Amino acid sequence: MPARPTPAAEAAAITVPEAAGGWGSLQGIAATELSQAAGPGAIETLAHLNKPDGTACTSCAWIKPPTPAAFEFCENGAKATLWDLTSARAEPEFFERHTVASLRQWSAHDLEKEGRLTEPLRYDASTDRYLRTTWDEAFAAIGSTLKQTPPEAMTFYASGKAALEPSYLYAAFARMLGHNNLPDSSNMCHETTSVGLKKVIGSPVGTCQIEDFDRCDAIFYLGQNPGTNSPRILHPLQEAVKRGCRIVTFNPLKEAGLVEFINPQSPLEMLTGKATRLSHLYLQVRPGGDIAALMGVCKHVLARAEHEPGLLDSGFLAEHTDGFNSFREKVARTDWPELEQASGVTRAEMEAAGDVYAEAKAVIGIYGMGLTQQVRGSEAIGMLVNLLLLRGNIGRPGAGCSPIRGHSNVQGQRTVGITEKVALAPVGKYREVLGLETPQQDGHNTHAFLEALLAGRNRVYLGLGGNLAMAVPDQEAVHEAWTQMDMTVHIATRLNHTHLLPGKDSWILPCLVRSEEDIQDSGNQFVSVEDSFSHIYSSKGRRKPASEHLMSETAIICELAKASLPFHPRWLWDEWRADYARIRELIARTYPDQFHDMEARMHAPGGFYRGNDARERIWHTASGKAEFTDPTALNAGPAGDGLRLITLRSNDQFNTTIYGHSDRLRGLEGERTVVLVSQGEMARQGLVEGQRVTLVTAMEEERRRAVAGLKVVAYDLPDGCVAGYFPELNPLVPLSLRDRLSDTPASKGIPVRFET
Repeated sequence: MPARPTPAAEAAAITVPEAAGGWGSLQGIAATELSQAAGPGAIETLAHLNKPDGTACTSCAWIKPPTPAAFEFCENGAKATLWDLTSARAEPEFFERHTVASLRQWSAHDLEKEGRLTEPLRYDASTDRYLRTTWDEAFAAIGSTLKQTPPEAMTFYASGKAALEPSYLYAAFARMLGHNNLPDSSNMCHETTSVGLKKVIGSPVGTCQIEDFDRCDAIFYLGQNPGTNSPRILHPLQEAVKRGCRIVTFNPLKEAGLVEFINPQSPLEMLTGKATRLSHLYLQVRPGGDIAALMGVCKHVLARAEHEPGLLDSGFLAEHTDGFNSFREKVARTDWPELEQASGVTRAEMEAAGDVYAEAKAVIGIYGMGLTQQVRGSEAIGMLVNLLLLRGNIGRPGAGCSPIRGHSNVQGQRTVGITEKVALAPVGKYREVLGLETPQQDGHNTHAFLEALLAGRNRVYLGLGGNLAMAVPDQEAVHEAWTQMDMTVHIATRLNHTHLLPGKDSWILPCLVRSEEDIQDSGNQFVSVEDSFSHIYSSKGRRKPASEHLMSETAIICELAKASLPFHPRWLWDEWRADYARIRELIARTYPDQFHDMEARMHAPGGFYRGNDARERIWHTASGKAEFTDPTALNAGPAGDGLRLITLRSNDQFNTTIYGHSDRLRGLEGERTVVLVSQGEMARQGLVEGQRVTLVTAMEEERRRAVAGLKVVAYDLPDGCVAGYFPELNPLVPLSLRDRLSDTPASKGIPVRFET
């Protein structure tokens, strides 16, 4: 019998439909431009994207570098920009032709393809249509309802695109009304980082800086798909590999962006088609298997350390960590067969990964929602930190923890006050800067909002962007309850399905996009955003607005506040709207340690770094040190051995925005109502490719959750794993299935079964 290939040889043999990047990325951008007809000015916008004094991309939170490339954008960013700058318009006449009930039957792609919203709209229940209204009418009516609604019965949701200036005012506005009900999009994806990472290292955000990617010699990459979700990270990954860095990937699917990359900005690579192989090892873990796989890596490193003095950073462990001995004992008690069963990978694979870690001088741990959207996602993050701590790989050059964020300012929103937790709000500074006595009760995160909604306690919803009703668990019950609210208000750029669940009173308030001019009394305004490396930098739009009737998010918030709140001599809404520099003065006074001299520093190339104490090995934890943790289970998913569903984004998608129906990096085209199943699992389940099936949530609960009409597609997946698209399969996610520390939905480990 021939010898089994080594894990490295198996990784080198992985084939994918095509490399990430390359001509395919340019074709994807061209297809979006053809569908949106954004016009010749779009090229100028793309040329200024992520440049100093240019426009910050709205797609992901990757860095805006101090020395940008000629084209400092990726396929995803270009699509998002062209989507914003479409020539299509959803004018009031469109809504006169269609009832809300009929529009609810449209696909997400078709709704958004109608283009930019142009005028404020109010819902008319008698005709089931949105009708043209005026800004004055909208503000007066919304303000009247807000005045009459008990604070605990309203929720202010924020999507992660809103910049720091409107986000700061939005959080203050909610507290001026008397509540902390401020969920945001991080509740659906990376709240596990904010809570879980903070618990073990004292920081709710990653510790790395971009220069660490030039110094690391190993990267452990877990549960994230850069080819689709954050393509700009592929450039530093490629450079790292070229200088000898080894990437160890843990992911159920073999994703093209983790296998090979052709740099679209390299003429040589584009002409020759020569791709860079990225992953040295590729561990195809089953859903939730990262805890066991990482423990296996730790087990091998600890075993080597018994014979290799100096392998562990004993000085760092003694001075900077707590709980190491307990963790080492837990690892020793855990047998290899247990780890193989829980992880879905072999001992040889885990040991090979352990050798890479042991031989590296500086290691970065990168992760995405494959870790965070699990029942024990916080414990999975803790296990990654355990591995990094063994050799002091937090708080030194070339090393650290680097979660990959989605929305472009979702981290920044938390920084400037959008949080439901009183302990995280700048209560004392609000009092000093705004004369505001804030409410003392914690408010709603998204999970608590949904519970209040289902119980009939939440009466008003105000959404600063986003498509929350389509992103949440338990859609059927949530959607029914959504329409029972007294008022729903949406600050938006395009139509989506959340807008088509109107409350008894409903308003759509159309706003500018980031690449458009924001002309106020003091001229065209800058805004600011925070990237995933905790850098703050400016963004300025240059395009003419899609409609003369549009207002900025900041202006809308100021006008809503004026219509809803009593006069206060320190609440200067007109002045803040007229000059956003006045808002940045508030931010700097409210957060002086991080945002001092904000107005000047944010315009510097690369912006300014607001700091991270964990990077300096200052640990704001219960013990005052970095914490080793013992997992309560070896798999981060729910208990049981049945099928687990993971939900995915396609290559033609950003969150709930569907640009088209191509998922070329997975070789899938034309349809999103699919379920991916391995050949072996198809045989076990008695399925054939192309068959239409129903997927049902396999949990002991009263409510049945099912999605019918899914086409079975053969795909290389681990045993016991199936996959399908978000948000189409969101109805299968129970509200109860969530990370226990953060309440993040466990959308990467849903127990399911087939019905045929």
